[in-house]
Amino acid sequence: MQTPHDIPAQVVQALTQVCGAGPVALHEPRFGGQEWTYLKDCLDSTFVSSVGAYVDRFEADLAKFTGAKHAVAVVNGTAALHVALLLAGVVPGDEVLIPALTFIATANAVRYCGATPHFVDSNMETLGLDPAALREWLKHCSEQRGGVCVNKQTGRPIRALLPMHTLGHPCDLAGLLAVAGEFGLALVEDAAESLGSYYQGRHTGTSGLVGTLSFNGNKTITTGGGGAILTNDTALARRAKHVTTTAKRPHSWAFEHDEVGYNYRMPNINAALGCAQLEQLPGFLQSKRRLYARYLAAFAATPEISLVAEPAGCESNYWLQAILLSEDVAGQRDEVLKATNDAGLMTRPVWTLLHRLTPYLDAPRAPLPIAESLERRLINIPSSAGLA
Repeated sequence: MQTPHDIPAQVVQALTQVCGAGPVALHEPRFGGQEWTYLKDCLDSTFVSSVGAYVDRFEADLAKFTGAKHAVAVVNGTAALHVALLLAGVVPGDEVLIPALTFIATANAVRYCGATPHFVDSNMETLGLDPAALREWLKHCSEQRGGVCVNKQTGRPIRALLPMHTLGHPCDLAGLLAVAGEFGLALVEDAAESLGSYYQGRHTGTSGLVGTLSFNGNKTITTGGGGAILTNDTALARRAKHVTTTAKRPHSWAFEHDEVGYNYRMPNINAALGCAQLEQLPGFLQSKRRLYARYLAAFAATPEISLVAEPAGCESNYWLQAILLSEDVAGQRDEVLKATNDAGLMTRPVWTLLHRLTPYLDAPRAPLPIAESLERRLINIPSSAGLA
């Protein structure tokens, strides 16, 4: 066995064994289905904007795949989160509990509502919000006032709980739903990274009041840019569609709007791409599981490195594969990043914890020991479905 001092070289060797020589992207889309056919059909029809048959089809196909009763397609995952929080009743002056370890869009969507993100810790197995740590923190920092959970220090209502399924791995939804029920919180799922992931047989994004998806160019399937709102509540789905189409009341020619809405609807041309991508999703998911197995074998001889696996009772989409350095070699993280990227094998660290970023320095937060440990040690490695 090589010494721990060779960790960067060992990672380069393992990645090359699986991916071949660089350049290798972190995650790139794969277009091997009906994309050209559907896009040409869309162009020929001239319906390329926010009205068209492919939008309706994409929404129906998403609902069928995820098991959600309704899916509403929008321009991107952040817009989906913004509207989902509005649907959950988040208003200016509220706080929303979110992981410190997430992409900044999760916090930004809270800000768009005029609310404040309240950062809480992660779980080492799931990488997502830890229900046990969350419960203890809420017992310490909050109290019930008239049936509303209130932050004792700030005096602001804590309105919602917004877990994110990190890198495609499902959170402990049963535990989080229990905490939400105990403290009177609406649960909104940020499932932007987890299309094709299941918690105890149920697709992510369908357990809370509302869930959201993203179809950015680096996601498991892509519409170029795009997102969706998932819900089993028909009234909420109707309202989601209304407010994402500028709150325009249906009429043959008149432009009547009954509230402030948002121009968030997904264009038909993007939905056409999404329909073709969604048809290939089962194959993409199988490829990603094969890629995980190949990485598992490649890193087996390096005990200082573990490959992040799906949590027990879950089926992950393995959107982004990740390695976790042991604490003994955590100090070599940046050396690993430099060595791999210099070799043309794109890797990246996990996100900087949100409470360290300028817009959120003053946001309330719980102790974050697990999130801080993951930030030091977690590295994303090439994850494209085409690699397998």
